[in-house]
Amino acid sequence: MELEIAKKNKQNNIDNELVTTKMQNNFLETTLGKTINAALNIGLRCLLPNLVEQQVIDIKDTIIKDGFKEGINKTIESAIDFGKSAMGIVTGKFDNVTQMQTAIEKGGLLDTVSDCIDFGLKVAKQAGVLPKDVEGIIKSGKNILMSNIENNIESTLTTQLKGIEKVNEYINNWNEYYKQQNFHKMDLEYDKIKEKLKDLVPIEDTLKKAHEVENLHKLIKSKGQDFNLTQEEIELAKKL
Repeated sequence: MELEIAKKNKQNNIDNELVTTKMQNNFLETTLGKTINAALNIGLRCLLPNLVEQQVIDIKDTIIKDGFKEGINKTIESAIDFGKSAMGIVTGKFDNVTQMQTAIEKGGLLDTVSDCIDFGLKVAKQAGVLPKDVEGIIKSGKNILMSNIENNIESTLTTQLKGIEKVNEYINNWNEYYKQQNFHKMDLEYDKIKEKLKDLVPIEDTLKKAHEVENLHKLIKSKGQDFNLTQEEIELAKKL
């Protein structure tokens, strides 16, 4: 069994010991992390209307902070074909859209969050943060919590996919205007790309294309909108 788990960890390119506090904090700053944090907060408030705000926050923080590593570890142990998507759950960054979708599906992010809640409740109870009656309410209402989180994640995923489509559209437009040597319209598309990327989960495929556009755009602008670039300059811009 231990050998099998080690093999899965190696396949997923992640080590249980590397799920650190820094990674937890990094994850909570990602789009997916913020989505889960907000959904869990809202769900707990609905289940526990009689608790003061700080008590709800303390319970939520315990679930996320203490349950995070356990949830990730269980996901890695149980996921056979999860691949790099496991690391994406920790970092919030993915190579492509398919990888992000895999991370969210059954056996991925949702199961991770479910494990986070279970383990977080256990830790909160042991720490004296969670009264027995409150624990019972949360456990009996866990389906409500998970439904709220799932709906929020699905909504976020839909928004992200639309956003990625838009960025790719802007990149294609920029490339067309680049061929036409129309810097004014290139500039308009470039601004759209930069603005849209602020709200998106980092998808490596999209970021790579966006960075190529950014480097070429800055190069042409720095040369006084001169499109007479050498092949070496173009290749270098693609690699930076």
